[in-house]
Order: sequence, then C-alpha cells, then structure tokens
Amino acid sequence: MTSVAAPAQHQQAPQPDAHLEAGGPAGTAGSTRGRTIAIIVLFLLIAAIGTALLAPKPPVTAYLSPASTTGTGAEALADILAERGHPVTVAQTVPSAVTDAAAGGTLVITSPQNLSDAQLGSLSRVRAALLIVQPTSASLAVLAPELSLAGAAPAGTLTPGCTLTAATLAGSIHSGAAGTLAGLAGAAHVQQCYRDQGRPTLVQLPVNGRLVTVLGSGAPLSNASLGAQGDAALAINLLSAGRRVTWLVPSPTAAAAAKSFTSLVPRTAYLVIAQLALAVLLLALCRGRRLGPLVTERLPVVVRASETAEGHGALYRSRRARDRAAAALRAAMLGRIGPAIGLPRDAGPDAVTAALAGRTSLTPEQLAALLYGQPPGSDQELLELASQLDAVEGEVRAL
Repeated sequence: MTSVAAPAQHQQAPQPDAHLEAGGPAGTAGSTRGRTIAIIVLFLLIAAIGTALLAPKPPVTAYLSPASTTGTGAEALADILAERGHPVTVAQTVPSAVTDAAAGGTLVITSPQNLSDAQLGSLSRVRAALLIVQPTSASLAVLAPELSLAGAAPAGTLTPGCTLTAATLAGSIHSGAAGTLAGLAGAAHVQQCYRDQGRPTLVQLPVNGRLVTVLGSGAPLSNASLGAQGDAALAINLLSAGRRVTWLVPSPTAAAAAKSFTSLVPRTAYLVIAQLALAVLLLALCRGRRLGPLVTERLPVVVRASETAEGHGALYRSRRARDRAAAALRAAMLGRIGPAIGLPRDAGPDAVTAALAGRTSLTPEQLAALLYGQPPGSDQELLELASQLDAVEGEVRAL
C-alpha cells in the first residue's frame, strides 16, 4: 500500500524568552486593575438599585384624576359628587372601566390619547352615558363618529348659547384652551354649546341609544378652575345625570401595552440606527486588520513523515472514512504517474483512462472502475484497492 506523506521537517523549536513567561509582574498588575474596576462597577450598580428602591413614591399627578390634589387633578369635583349621592369609582384600565360602567351611570374618559383603537372599541360597547374630555380624532371616530375636530380655541370666558339644561343653569364658564368641534350643524337632536367663533366646545348627542357628551376643555373639571364662574356648576350638572360615575384615567402606557414594540419606535429612530450601523461598518473597514502574504514559521517540534501518514490513517480508520482514504490513495497515485505519461493535473476521467489503457493490462472500463468507481465498503476492499493502484503504478513506471 502506497502512503501519502508530507515531507519531513527538521526545524528545532524556538526557546521562549524568560521575560515573557506567564505570571510575571505585568500579568499580576493587569489582574489587580481588572478586579478594581469590577468592584467599582458592582458598587455603582448596587447604589443605583438601592436608590431606586428607597426613593419615595411621587404623589398622584395624573391629569384630571379624581385622586389628584394638584391644580390639574379633579379630587374636588369627585368629593362634591360623592356628597351629592353620586359616588365616583376610579378605573385605571379599560377592562375595569367596562366592568364597572353600567346602564344608568356615566363613564368619564380623560386623556383619550392614551387609548388604543382596540381599547376605544371596547369602550364603545358600554351602555353607560359617556363624557369624553378633550377628545382626539381617533376617539371621536369610534365613540362619536358624527363629530370631528374643527380647530382650537384660546382660554377665555364662554357663554352657553344653547338650550342644554346643564349649560343654561351653569351660565358662563372660564374655559381653558379647548378643542372646537364640527358636525351635524343645525340638527335638532344635537346640543352645541359654548361656541368660539361659531364652533362649539361642548356637544351632546345620542349615539347608539346612549347619551354622549364631548367636552373640548378639561378646565371646568379641574381643581384649579372649579371655583371660576360656572365651571363647577357645569361639571356637576353634566355628571349628576347618572346614578354613579366611573372615571377612567388611562396611563400613558395603556396604549403602549396594546401595541407592538416596533410600532412604538418612531421612524427617525430607525434612521439614526441605520446611520450608526453604517458608521460602525465603515470604522471596522478602516481599522480592520488586512491580511498580508503568508508567513512561514518554524515548527516547534520535529515530525517524521511516517508519523503524519500513520496519524491520518488512524483518523480515517476511527471514523470509518474509507471513502476519503480511497480518494486520497487514488489522487496520490495519479499525481505521481501523471507527469510520467504527460497528463496535466486537470485531466478528465476519459483522458486518464485512455492514456493508461495503452500502458497497463487493464481495459478502460476496468481503469475507470479502479480510479473513479464507488468507494470500498470494507477494510479488505480498501486494501485490495491500494494493492491494485500499486500494481497499475508499477506497470506504468516499468515502461
């Protein structure tokens, strides 16, 4: 059996320099510096967590929240309604508001911009009367589709200008900056009050069998404006129509929880990320290590060619890689006899078998099976293949 072996190397292993041995002063200093940095980072992390856990909880400051005592809260109005026999139930989630609101009551919706389309759809099926404060186009499209936003009105004193009982009893109000409404001009079933330049800031109309009131400004309900002119009377009259009041105060994360993360990321953020990725790629190309020509290195030990061949054979045998072993034997034999018969390295099977047929006792078909046939199925067949290849090589070289 002919073996394929690498040429023996006889270089000696270079001796390592004494000052580069591991465990020297440089290694000790580096490890000490690394431990110091790790301790500092751990201390800062513990301090940040402790500060976050021990920080006092901020007071409730949600806009028009019945639990907030700030100027933009509505605790004063909630207390007045409770004293008049209309208890106020605060709901911070849409499911709890839908469960609590019932026919004969009133559902107050503040900050509708914090509600998703699906949440607005759930609220549209509530049978209680609705009071929508400072609506958005999306909330009107679902809860009061006959109305739309028309513009904005500055803060100032507004008069009722309608026949709505709650407005006529309250009289003039000091409204904050309000959104004006449009739609159903002149319709008998729609009450349009507190106009600014002909456009109402309060509209009341029946929608799907329930009464819907849309208030363009939240000032009449707030603690700061409740004592101004008829603001308190208007708020109390609007909310006293039902037996009980459910007050929905959605948090800014309410709509975010119903949306995917990708929908919450603005388009400009993706542009910034793309620019940063491009900058990192360009920096990597500029600073990256370029591959130069191959550098030959001395082998650390002397390896005999026979040991390399034996090692390859052991690997082939342990993995039962007879196909690779047969391919190596065939390629080595053709590489040795190819120059002798004038065959180039890229000669095809037909050219090889035709050139060997005239120099051996085998037919082209037998040569094709020997050189390009199926790999041997057992170790015995592999030995027979090696023997036949040696015989063919011997015939060629004997000529």
